[in-house]
Amino acid sequence: MESDLRRVHTQFHIESIKKEPRLYMIACLAAGGAIKAAQLAMEGEPSFGLIRPPGHHASRDHCWGFCFFNNIAIALAKLQDEGKIKRVLILDFDLHFGDGTSSYFTDTETRYFQHGASSRESFISEISEVLKQEKNYDILAVSAGFDRHIDDWGGKLHTDDYRLIGRLIKEAAESNCRGRIFSVLEGGYNHNVLGQNVQAFLEGQIDAG
Repeated sequence: MESDLRRVHTQFHIESIKKEPRLYMIACLAAGGAIKAAQLAMEGEPSFGLIRPPGHHASRDHCWGFCFFNNIAIALAKLQDEGKIKRVLILDFDLHFGDGTSSYFTDTETRYFQHGASSRESFISEISEVLKQEKNYDILAVSAGFDRHIDDWGGKLHTDDYRLIGRLIKEAAESNCRGRIFSVLEGGYNHNVLGQNVQAFLEGQIDAG
């Protein structure tokens, strides 16, 4: 497992997390969950990694924002190193910019996209346009953060919006990468609505099928 972490993180960073053994164990399990989700996607099964801690703020040798290892980057790096994929489209719809993911994939063929739209309508429109424009990728990976919900920090999106995003993602994956799609949980801090938002997102993918 540590060899998978080293695909993305420096040994210095890994050792710094190891100083807290229980934290290291849980962070490793989260990374392993993302790897499993990506492997299922390669087998034609759209999947969702219901994992914590999140990961998109973890860079090669630094982390913050409750992230410790970059789950989605580790999963993708493993597939790339094994020669199973080359180009990836990563969609991050979390409230916060995934600086760790973005920095890791800088100057690669992988496209990391996170929206900057201010209104609810333009947010959905921007995601839709990117999914229509991007072509020729081998897998669609999603950093699924639900903290833009109207009852969470972002105060913007409704539960039905996540259902629509799920449908748009599934349709794009079916058109461009043989349905290879996996998502991992990032933000979402109001537990009263987090579950229903995740469910709506997954229902959107099922309905699109």
